[in-house]
Amino acid sequence: MALKIRLARGGSKKRPFYRIVVADSRMPRDGRFIEKVGIYNPLLAKDSEDRVKMDVERIQHWIAQGAQTTDRVSRFLEAAGVVEKKERSNPKKGTPGKAAQERAEAKAAKAAEGAESADAE
Repeated sequence: MALKIRLARGGSKKRPFYRIVVADSRMPRDGRFIEKVGIYNPLLAKDSEDRVKMDVERIQHWIAQGAQTTDRVSRFLEAAGVVEKKERSNPKKGTPGKAAQERAEAKAAKAAEGAESADAE
């Protein structure tokens, strides 16, 4: 059985509330789970103590049993100092979008055209 430590959504429409659960990876996101090991309330301020609450001992137990954490849960654990921080790389994040690249090319072409006309005089 492949275990995952992941978020299960609760709360009403536009008022999300998440449980941090240990579940079989084949189960639906909000479906059956094995154990609830914490909560996450994204509506609270980022510096609030009640935003993320985890039972760190149980999480470490499940990780020792072979459970894999999702990216969001692993970020919570990194912030709590439970696991070492992973190096993440998203090289496309800093590149401008298609429209911005086209605008930059048009601006560069216009500047080059203006420089050529100034050189001709």
